[in-house]
Formats: sequence, C-alpha cells, structure tokens
Amino acid sequence: QVQLVESGGGLVQAGESLRLSCAASGRSIASINAMGWYRQAPGKQREFVAVITSRGSTNYADSVKGRFTISRDNAKITVYLQMNSLKPEDTAVYYCNADMVITARRYWGQGTQVTVSS
Repeated sequence: QVQLVESGGGLVQAGESLRLSCAASGRSIASINAMGWYRQAPGKQREFVAVITSRGSTNYADSVKGRFTISRDNAKITVYLQMNSLKPEDTAVYYCNADMVITARRYWGQGTQVTVSS
C-alpha cells in the first residue's frame, strides 16, 4: 500500500510560478518506480504532465516543456513539480501518481487545485 499526499497548489496570476510536492508513505514505498503528475481541467479528461523514474529519467508533455521541471528526492520519497511561466490553460487539478516496480500498479493522490488567472 502507498499513500500519496500533494501540496503546493493555489491561485496565481499568469507568468507566476508554483511548486507542487507529493510525499509518498506506506508499506510498499520501497517498490515505487516512476512517479509523476497528471492534471484534469474542468470538462476535460485527465492528461499526462510529467514523469520521473527512480533513476532520474524524465519526460514531459509538449504543453509544459521548458516551463515545468519534475524532480525527485528518493530519500524522502517525494516528487516535486516546479511550474514556471504559468498560463491560464494550466488551470486544473493536479494529481500525483506512483507506479510500482513489480506489479505496475498505479497509486494516485487526492489532487491539488492550481488556478492561473489572466
């Protein structure tokens, strides 16, 4: 079992920055492989934002490349999403996820709201 708790969301103006955090806990945290972020805007499907593997390899959605940076503290089992140059279209609930090594099971956090005003 893995529990994920996000924090850091809020209301900002376009062009500003936010940093999201996601802390993992539970009996199975040693088996976590990749961790990442998805987001869901009102009326839209949940979409991929960024991912980082246990070895530090990263991948980003085209819409956030060059603006968002994902990082990971393996000692704290925490993943971060630094979001710069935010745009109104980045407004969404941001969800953290963790993928397990052997089972490939995916766990989700409860989500954190990010609102960017124009």
